[in-house]
Amino acid sequence: MKKSTMNTVIGSALAAAAGIFVFKAYQEKNSVKVQEDSDLRNSVEADRRESVEADLDPAEKGLTQLDSAYRDEWQANGFPQTHKEMKELEEE
Repeated sequence: MKKSTMNTVIGSALAAAAGIFVFKAYQEKNSVKVQEDSDLRNSVEADRRESVEADLDPAEKGLTQLDSAYRDEWQANGFPQTHKEMKELEEE
């Protein structure tokens, strides 16, 4: 077989494989299933349900799950928890 004929056959096979790949990718694009958003900051229910740790931690008593998540974040970043602490930091 000539070299040009062999190149044509190989090129055709690669083009057919690429076409099949694109066709399959297009079919799968429409069938992707996405899980529901579970981020507490975007959840209306989290702002109504009581904190999970309310029974264990007295500081969590009366907080919602969303408030609890914010409180945890503030503690991790060293944000003052009370107005008294904020005034003390301003005075320093």
